[in-house]
Amino acid sequence: MSDMSIEHLASAIDLHTIRVVGQVAEQGSLTAAAEALGYSQPAVSQQLRRFEERTGIALVERVGRGIRLTQSGRVLARHAGAVTTVLEAAAGELAEIRGLRAGRVRLVAFPSASATLVPRLIAALAAEHPGVTVTYVEAEPPEAVAAVRADRADVAITFSYPGDRDDPHRASARGLDVLPFCDEPMQLVLPEGHPATASDVVDLATLADDDWIAGCPRCRGHLLELTDAAGFHPRIAFETDNFVAVEGMVAQGLGVALLPSLALDSSPRPPGVVTRPTARADVRSLHLVTARGADRVPAVGATLSVVRRLLPVN
Repeated sequence: MSDMSIEHLASAIDLHTIRVVGQVAEQGSLTAAAEALGYSQPAVSQQLRRFEERTGIALVERVGRGIRLTQSGRVLARHAGAVTTVLEAAAGELAEIRGLRAGRVRLVAFPSASATLVPRLIAALAAEHPGVTVTYVEAEPPEAVAAVRADRADVAITFSYPGDRDDPHRASARGLDVLPFCDEPMQLVLPEGHPATASDVVDLATLADDDWIAGCPRCRGHLLELTDAAGFHPRIAFETDNFVAVEGMVAQGLGVALLPSLALDSSPRPPGVVTRPTARADVRSLHLVTARGADRVPAVGATLSVVRRLLPVN
């Protein structure tokens, strides 16, 4: 059917086929896609076969004992997330008209938000919108943005640093909605009695001779950029992504560190630790990432509103 018009081809693409192809792309097999959709494997195969019979276009092909998407299948899968978002937005608006207050939000956020912002967000949604079901997965910003793009998440709470060369909100977020909503102060973490604690704010250059405790790769990269601007290369003695461990090491006098405020708020401050802002008032920026137009889905829109209220937009 190579002479099929665009109009006829568009009419042959139904929602079930789009969902199936999207899940095949995400799950990697017909069996896993069927399980994710709650269908039987024969039903998924039949859905794809019907599309091929109508259009003459194969969406999957056999490779050994498995299957993979054809070029046409990959094209359709690339649009699956956008299509389902638009349809959910339409369904959500209709539900609002009918007075319904049900829905779901798949939330993903970075680790230091897990013990601080995320619990308050989920609790507020449960109190204000009890019909909305929330699921949560923890992920660093690049993986969180990828989850929204692949329609595995509805809302991602992410962060970036000023001048970050690997900012995940640039090319990888193209076509998504990215809303910067809060600047989070960075804090120096110092052992009690350190000479720098005598000041209300600390110039990084005064810590050039200290041992440093570094965190995740992106946080470590930001630390290197800041210390480079201050005229020195930090002597990194220890590396850990565990914020509690960082504070424990500082408390024992093993070094100094630079942590975002949410990380410091995620656990009680151990004895022997003092925090100070940097002289340049360094921050990291927090963002909300959704599919384009997903804020029209009532459950997603409610989530965005609550986040903005908990951490006000700049």
